[in-house]
Amino acid sequence: MLVVRLSSFRFFLYYRTKYVCVINHTVLHTYLFLFLLLVSSFTALGQSSNLKVIAKKGDGILTLLRRHGLRPATSLKAFIELNKENLGNGNSLYAGRTYLLPHPVSASPTATDKATAPAANATAAPGRLDVPLFGKAYARVDVIDRQLSGAVYYLLAGHGGPDPGAVGKYGPYALAEDEYAYDVTARLARTLMAHGATVYMIIQDADDGIRDENILKMDRDEITYPNLPVPYSQRERLRARTNAVNKLYAAHKGAYQRMLSIHVDSRSESQNIDVFFYHHENSAAGQQLAESIHGAFTSKYSRHQPNRDYSGNVSQRSSLYVVKYSDPPTVFIELGNIRNDLDQRRFVIANNRQALANWISEGIIADYKAAK
Repeated sequence: MLVVRLSSFRFFLYYRTKYVCVINHTVLHTYLFLFLLLVSSFTALGQSSNLKVIAKKGDGILTLLRRHGLRPATSLKAFIELNKENLGNGNSLYAGRTYLLPHPVSASPTATDKATAPAANATAAPGRLDVPLFGKAYARVDVIDRQLSGAVYYLLAGHGGPDPGAVGKYGPYALAEDEYAYDVTARLARTLMAHGATVYMIIQDADDGIRDENILKMDRDEITYPNLPVPYSQRERLRARTNAVNKLYAAHKGAYQRMLSIHVDSRSESQNIDVFFYHHENSAAGQQLAESIHGAFTSKYSRHQPNRDYSGNVSQRSSLYVVKYSDPPTVFIELGNIRNDLDQRRFVIANNRQALANWISEGIIADYKAAK
Protein backbone atom coordinates (compact mmCIF):
# COMPACT_ATOMS: atom_id res chain seq x y z
CA MET A 1 0.00 0.00 0.00
CA LEU A 2 2.85 2.37 0.82
CA VAL A 3 4.58 1.80 -2.53
CA VAL A 4 1.39 2.30 -4.54
CA ARG A 5 0.59 5.60 -2.89
CA LEU A 6 4.07 7.05 -3.25
CA SER A 7 4.29 5.93 -6.88
CA SER A 8 0.90 7.50 -7.64
CA PHE A 9 2.01 10.77 -6.07
CA ARG A 10 5.26 10.82 -8.03
CA PHE A 11 3.33 10.22 -11.27
CA PHE A 12 0.90 13.02 -10.45
CA LEU A 13 3.75 15.44 -9.76
CA TYR A 14 5.50 14.39 -12.97
CA TYR A 15 2.31 14.77 -14.96
CA ARG A 16 1.70 18.32 -13.71
CA THR A 17 5.28 19.50 -14.36
CA LYS A 18 5.83 17.88 -17.75
CA TYR A 19 2.51 18.35 -19.50
CA VAL A 20 0.80 21.32 -17.92
CA CYS A 21 3.94 23.50 -17.76
CA VAL A 22 2.12 26.16 -15.77
CA ILE A 23 3.21 24.99 -12.32
CA ASN A 24 4.84 27.84 -10.42
CA HIS A 25 7.35 27.77 -7.56
CA THR A 26 4.70 28.17 -4.88
CA VAL A 27 2.75 25.18 -6.12
CA LEU A 28 5.93 23.17 -6.47
CA HIS A 29 6.92 23.95 -2.89
CA THR A 30 3.46 22.95 -1.78
CA TYR A 31 3.73 19.60 -3.54
CA LEU A 32 7.18 19.01 -2.11
CA PHE A 33 5.96 19.85 1.38
CA LEU A 34 3.04 17.44 1.00
CA PHE A 35 5.36 14.75 -0.31
CA LEU A 36 7.77 15.08 2.63
CA LEU A 37 4.85 15.15 5.05
CA LEU A 38 3.54 11.95 3.49
CA VAL A 39 6.92 10.21 3.81
CA SER A 40 7.36 11.32 7.43
CA SER A 41 3.85 10.11 8.22
CA PHE A 42 4.62 6.66 6.91
CA THR A 43 7.91 6.61 8.82
CA ALA A 44 6.12 7.50 12.04
CA LEU A 45 3.50 4.88 11.27
CA GLY A 46 6.23 2.24 10.86
CA GLN A 47 7.79 3.21 14.19
CA SER A 48 4.51 3.21 16.08
CA SER A 49 3.79 -0.33 14.92
CA ASN A 50 6.64 -1.69 17.03
CA LEU A 51 5.48 -3.51 20.14
CA LYS A 52 6.19 -1.63 23.37
CA VAL A 53 7.36 -3.57 26.44
CA ILE A 54 8.46 -2.60 29.93
CA ALA A 55 11.82 -3.84 31.23
CA LYS A 56 11.74 -5.73 34.50
CA LYS A 57 14.32 -5.57 37.26
CA GLY A 58 17.36 -7.61 36.22
CA ASP A 59 16.47 -7.62 32.52
CA GLY A 60 19.21 -7.45 29.94
CA ILE A 61 18.52 -7.00 26.23
CA LEU A 62 18.94 -10.70 25.44
CA THR A 63 16.63 -11.74 28.26
CA LEU A 64 14.00 -9.24 27.12
CA LEU A 65 14.19 -10.40 23.50
CA ARG A 66 13.92 -14.08 24.38
CA ARG A 67 10.97 -13.49 26.70
CA HIS A 68 9.06 -12.01 23.79
CA GLY A 69 10.01 -14.76 21.32
CA LEU A 70 12.74 -12.90 19.42
CA ARG A 71 16.12 -14.38 18.49
CA PRO A 72 19.02 -12.19 19.69
CA ALA A 73 21.11 -13.19 16.66
CA THR A 74 18.65 -11.45 14.32
CA SER A 75 17.09 -8.85 16.61
CA LEU A 76 19.83 -7.45 18.85
CA LYS A 77 21.17 -4.74 16.49
CA ALA A 78 17.67 -3.62 15.53
CA PHE A 79 16.68 -3.37 19.20
CA ILE A 80 19.72 -1.23 20.04
CA GLU A 81 19.04 1.05 17.06
CA LEU A 82 15.38 1.49 18.03
CA ASN A 83 16.19 2.25 21.66
CA LYS A 84 19.66 3.84 21.54
CA GLU A 85 18.44 6.99 23.29
CA ASN A 86 16.98 4.95 26.13
CA LEU A 87 19.89 2.64 27.04
CA GLY A 88 22.42 2.85 29.85
CA ASN A 89 26.13 2.09 29.90
CA GLY A 90 27.01 -1.02 27.92
CA ASN A 91 23.53 -1.01 26.38
CA SER A 92 21.97 -1.86 29.72
CA LEU A 93 18.23 -1.49 30.34
CA TYR A 94 16.47 0.64 32.93
CA ALA A 95 13.89 -1.26 34.97
CA GLY A 96 10.42 0.21 34.53
CA ARG A 97 11.18 1.98 31.26
CA THR A 98 9.35 1.26 28.01
CA TYR A 99 11.28 -0.16 25.04
CA LEU A 100 10.37 -0.87 21.43
CA LEU A 101 10.77 -4.41 20.10
CA PRO A 102 11.97 -4.88 16.51
CA HIS A 103 9.79 -6.81 14.11
CA PRO A 104 10.54 -10.57 14.06
CA VAL A 105 12.99 -11.68 11.40
CA SER A 106 12.35 -15.05 9.83
CA ALA A 107 15.59 -16.98 9.63
CA SER A 108 16.74 -20.56 9.94
CA PRO A 109 18.67 -21.41 13.08
CA THR A 110 22.41 -20.84 12.86
CA ALA A 111 24.97 -23.44 13.78
CA THR A 112 25.45 -21.70 17.12
CA ASP A 113 21.72 -21.77 17.83
CA LYS A 114 21.66 -25.52 17.21
CA ALA A 115 24.68 -26.12 19.40
CA THR A 116 23.15 -24.18 22.29
CA ALA A 117 19.64 -25.53 22.19
CA PRO A 118 19.13 -25.31 25.97
CA ALA A 119 19.71 -21.56 25.82
CA ALA A 120 17.83 -20.94 22.59
CA ASN A 121 14.38 -21.45 24.14
CA ALA A 122 13.04 -22.49 20.71
CA THR A 123 9.37 -22.92 21.54
CA ALA A 124 7.73 -25.64 19.49
CA ALA A 125 4.32 -24.99 21.06
CA PRO A 126 2.94 -22.71 23.77
CA GLY A 127 4.48 -23.75 27.07
CA ARG A 128 6.74 -26.34 25.47
CA LEU A 129 10.37 -26.43 24.39
CA ASP A 130 12.20 -28.86 22.15
CA VAL A 131 15.80 -29.46 23.28
CA PRO A 132 17.53 -32.22 21.27
CA LEU A 133 20.58 -32.05 23.55
CA PHE A 134 18.57 -33.84 26.24
CA GLY A 135 18.01 -36.91 24.02
CA LYS A 136 14.85 -38.27 22.44
CA ALA A 137 13.20 -39.35 25.67
CA TYR A 138 13.70 -35.97 27.33
CA ALA A 139 13.85 -33.48 24.44
CA ARG A 140 10.35 -32.21 25.09
CA VAL A 141 10.36 -29.79 28.02
CA ASP A 142 6.97 -28.67 29.30
CA VAL A 143 7.21 -25.21 30.84
CA ILE A 144 5.13 -25.61 33.98
CA ASP A 145 5.55 -22.06 35.33
CA ARG A 146 7.66 -18.89 34.97
CA GLN A 147 9.19 -18.73 38.44
CA LEU A 148 12.66 -18.29 36.95
CA SER A 149 11.74 -15.98 34.09
CA GLY A 150 14.56 -13.45 33.65
CA ALA A 151 17.17 -15.64 35.35
CA VAL A 152 20.22 -16.91 33.43
CA TYR A 153 22.16 -19.97 34.58
CA TYR A 154 25.47 -21.40 33.41
CA LEU A 155 25.79 -25.08 34.25
CA LEU A 156 29.24 -26.64 34.09
CA ALA A 157 29.60 -30.40 34.42
CA GLY A 158 33.06 -31.26 35.71
CA HIS A 159 35.81 -32.78 33.57
CA GLY A 160 34.83 -34.32 30.19
CA GLY A 161 36.61 -34.89 26.88
CA PRO A 162 40.00 -36.50 27.51
CA ASP A 163 39.53 -36.17 31.29
CA PRO A 164 37.02 -38.57 32.91
CA GLY A 165 37.69 -37.15 36.35
CA ALA A 166 37.54 -39.48 39.34
CA VAL A 167 36.82 -43.13 38.54
CA GLY A 168 35.20 -45.58 40.96
CA LYS A 169 34.68 -49.33 40.79
CA TYR A 170 31.15 -50.68 40.94
CA GLY A 171 31.43 -54.47 40.77
CA PRO A 172 33.02 -55.13 37.37
CA TYR A 173 32.16 -51.65 36.08
CA ALA A 174 34.02 -48.36 36.11
CA LEU A 175 32.07 -45.24 37.07
CA ALA A 176 33.46 -42.03 35.55
CA GLU A 177 32.87 -38.75 37.36
CA ASP A 178 32.31 -36.77 34.16
CA GLU A 179 29.45 -39.01 32.96
CA TYR A 180 27.48 -38.85 36.21
CA ALA A 181 28.14 -35.15 36.78
CA TYR A 182 26.98 -34.50 33.22
CA ASP A 183 23.75 -36.46 33.66
CA VAL A 184 22.84 -34.60 36.86
CA THR A 185 23.74 -31.30 35.17
CA ALA A 186 21.54 -32.04 32.14
CA ARG A 187 18.65 -33.02 34.41
CA LEU A 188 19.14 -29.79 36.36
CA ALA A 189 19.17 -27.76 33.12
CA ARG A 190 15.91 -29.35 32.02
CA THR A 191 14.28 -28.71 35.41
CA LEU A 192 15.31 -25.04 35.42
CA MET A 193 14.01 -24.56 31.89
CA ALA A 194 10.68 -26.04 32.96
CA HIS A 195 10.46 -23.07 35.35
CA GLY A 196 11.19 -20.48 32.65
CA ALA A 197 14.94 -19.97 33.11
CA THR A 198 17.49 -19.35 30.37
CA VAL A 199 20.10 -22.10 30.73
CA TYR A 200 23.49 -22.62 29.11
CA MET A 201 25.21 -25.98 29.39
CA ILE A 202 28.89 -25.17 29.03
CA ILE A 203 29.95 -28.81 28.52
CA GLN A 204 27.75 -30.63 26.02
CA ASP A 205 27.50 -34.17 24.68
CA ALA A 206 25.07 -34.31 21.77
CA ASP A 207 24.77 -38.10 21.58
CA ASP A 208 24.42 -38.84 25.30
CA GLY A 209 21.39 -36.82 26.31
CA ILE A 210 19.82 -37.63 29.67
CA ARG A 211 20.27 -41.35 30.37
CA ASP A 212 18.37 -43.67 32.66
CA GLU A 213 20.89 -46.52 32.68
CA ASN A 214 22.67 -47.41 35.92
CA ILE A 215 26.05 -47.73 34.27
CA LEU A 216 26.80 -44.73 32.06
CA LYS A 217 29.18 -45.56 29.26
CA MET A 218 32.40 -43.57 29.22
CA ASP A 219 33.26 -41.53 26.13
CA ARG A 220 35.42 -38.53 25.19
CA ASP A 221 33.28 -36.63 22.70
CA GLU A 222 32.12 -33.79 24.93
CA ILE A 223 32.58 -30.24 23.65
CA THR A 224 32.95 -26.83 25.27
CA TYR A 225 30.37 -24.18 24.46
CA PRO A 226 29.71 -23.13 21.76
CA ASN A 227 31.38 -25.90 19.75
CA LEU A 228 35.01 -26.22 20.84
CA PRO A 229 36.97 -29.41 21.55
CA VAL A 230 37.87 -30.03 25.17
CA PRO A 231 41.64 -29.34 25.53
CA TYR A 232 44.03 -31.93 26.93
CA SER A 233 45.67 -29.48 29.30
CA GLN A 234 43.75 -29.11 32.55
CA ARG A 235 44.46 -25.40 32.78
CA GLU A 236 43.38 -24.85 29.17
CA ARG A 237 40.20 -26.85 29.80
CA LEU A 238 39.31 -24.64 32.74
CA ARG A 239 40.27 -21.46 30.91
CA ALA A 240 38.08 -22.37 27.91
CA ARG A 241 35.10 -22.95 30.18
CA THR A 242 35.43 -19.76 32.17
CA ASN A 243 36.02 -17.78 28.97
CA ALA A 244 32.76 -19.16 27.53
CA VAL A 245 30.86 -18.26 30.69
CA ASN A 246 32.37 -14.78 30.95
CA LYS A 247 31.51 -13.91 27.34
CA LEU A 248 27.91 -14.95 27.90
CA TYR A 249 27.84 -13.08 31.19
CA ALA A 250 28.87 -9.88 29.40
CA ALA A 251 26.20 -10.44 26.74
CA HIS A 252 23.54 -10.78 29.45
CA LYS A 253 24.73 -7.74 31.38
CA GLY A 254 22.04 -6.48 33.71
CA ALA A 255 20.29 -9.83 34.12
CA TYR A 256 20.25 -12.02 37.22
CA GLN A 257 23.01 -14.55 36.44
CA ARG A 258 24.49 -17.48 38.36
CA MET A 259 26.86 -20.33 37.60
CA LEU A 260 27.01 -23.83 39.07
CA SER A 261 29.89 -26.25 38.59
CA ILE A 262 28.91 -29.84 39.40
CA HIS A 263 31.41 -32.54 40.36
CA VAL A 264 31.66 -35.91 42.05
CA ASP A 265 34.40 -36.20 44.67
CA SER A 266 36.99 -38.96 45.08
CA ARG A 267 38.17 -39.96 48.54
CA SER A 268 39.03 -43.20 50.29
CA GLU A 269 36.53 -45.98 49.64
CA SER A 270 35.48 -46.04 53.29
CA GLN A 271 34.48 -42.39 53.38
CA ASN A 272 30.78 -41.76 52.87
CA ILE A 273 30.17 -38.01 52.37
CA ASP A 274 27.20 -35.74 51.84
CA VAL A 275 26.82 -32.99 49.24
CA PHE A 276 29.18 -30.03 49.78
CA PHE A 277 28.98 -26.48 48.44
CA TYR A 278 31.82 -24.02 47.84
CA HIS A 279 31.83 -20.33 46.92
CA HIS A 280 34.28 -17.44 46.57
CA GLU A 281 35.11 -15.66 49.81
CA ASN A 282 34.24 -12.27 48.29
CA SER A 283 30.98 -13.33 46.66
CA ALA A 284 27.99 -12.62 48.89
CA ALA A 285 25.65 -13.69 46.08
CA GLY A 286 27.55 -16.95 45.60
CA GLN A 287 27.39 -17.65 49.32
CA GLN A 288 23.66 -16.89 49.39
CA LEU A 289 23.01 -19.31 46.52
CA ALA A 290 25.15 -22.02 48.15
CA GLU A 291 23.33 -21.63 51.46
CA SER A 292 19.95 -21.70 49.73
CA ILE A 293 20.73 -25.01 48.00
CA HIS A 294 22.27 -26.38 51.20
CA GLY A 295 19.08 -25.45 53.02
CA ALA A 296 17.02 -27.40 50.49
CA PHE A 297 19.21 -30.49 51.01
CA THR A 298 19.02 -30.18 54.81
CA SER A 299 15.24 -30.00 54.60
CA LYS A 300 15.03 -32.99 52.28
CA TYR A 301 17.27 -35.13 54.45
CA SER A 302 15.29 -34.31 57.60
CA ARG A 303 12.10 -35.30 55.81
CA HIS A 304 13.25 -38.44 53.98
CA GLN A 305 15.95 -39.66 56.39
CA PRO A 306 14.91 -38.36 59.83
CA ASN A 307 17.29 -40.67 61.68
CA ARG A 308 20.34 -39.51 59.76
CA ASP A 309 22.19 -36.25 60.26
CA TYR A 310 23.11 -34.30 57.15
CA SER A 311 26.79 -33.34 57.32
CA GLY A 312 27.14 -31.46 54.03
CA ASN A 313 28.12 -27.83 54.48
CA VAL A 314 28.89 -24.52 52.79
CA SER A 315 32.43 -23.17 52.78
CA GLN A 316 34.85 -20.91 50.92
CA ARG A 317 37.11 -22.36 48.21
CA SER A 318 38.39 -19.31 46.35
CA SER A 319 41.36 -21.27 45.01
CA LEU A 320 39.16 -23.40 42.73
CA TYR A 321 39.81 -22.14 39.18
CA VAL A 322 36.20 -21.81 38.02
CA VAL A 323 35.23 -20.18 41.32
CA LYS A 324 38.12 -17.74 41.13
CA TYR A 325 37.91 -16.73 37.46
CA SER A 326 34.21 -16.91 36.58
CA ASP A 327 32.43 -13.54 36.49
CA PRO A 328 28.94 -14.66 37.64
CA PRO A 329 28.44 -15.60 41.30
CA THR A 330 29.47 -19.26 41.34
CA VAL A 331 28.72 -22.33 43.42
CA PHE A 332 30.91 -25.43 43.16
CA ILE A 333 29.05 -28.60 44.17
CA GLU A 334 30.53 -31.96 45.20
CA LEU A 335 27.78 -34.59 44.98
CA GLY A 336 29.51 -37.40 46.89
CA ASN A 337 32.36 -39.91 46.84
CA ILE A 338 32.33 -41.98 43.67
CA ARG A 339 34.55 -44.60 45.29
CA ASN A 340 32.26 -45.27 48.25
CA ASP A 341 29.59 -48.01 48.01
CA LEU A 342 26.86 -45.98 49.72
CA ASP A 343 27.55 -42.84 47.73
CA GLN A 344 27.59 -44.80 44.48
CA ARG A 345 23.90 -45.57 44.96
CA ARG A 346 23.35 -41.82 44.83
CA PHE A 347 24.69 -41.86 41.26
CA VAL A 348 23.92 -45.18 39.61
CA ILE A 349 20.15 -45.03 40.18
CA ALA A 350 18.57 -42.63 37.68
CA ASN A 351 15.83 -41.57 40.09
CA ASN A 352 18.50 -40.53 42.59
CA ARG A 353 20.25 -38.43 39.96
CA GLN A 354 16.94 -36.75 39.20
CA ALA A 355 16.36 -36.18 42.92
CA LEU A 356 19.73 -34.43 43.16
CA ALA A 357 18.74 -32.17 40.25
CA ASN A 358 15.34 -31.47 41.82
CA TRP A 359 16.79 -30.58 45.21
CA ILE A 360 19.40 -28.28 43.68
CA SER A 361 16.69 -26.59 41.62
CA GLU A 362 14.55 -26.00 44.73
CA GLY A 363 17.44 -24.16 46.35
CA ILE A 364 18.00 -22.18 43.15
CA ILE A 365 14.36 -21.12 42.97
CA ALA A 366 14.38 -20.05 46.62
CA ASP A 367 17.52 -17.99 46.01
CA TYR A 368 16.03 -16.26 42.96
CA LYS A 369 12.84 -15.39 44.81
CA ALA A 370 14.87 -13.93 47.70
CA ALA A 371 16.98 -11.86 45.30
CA LYS A 372 14.04 -10.30 43.42
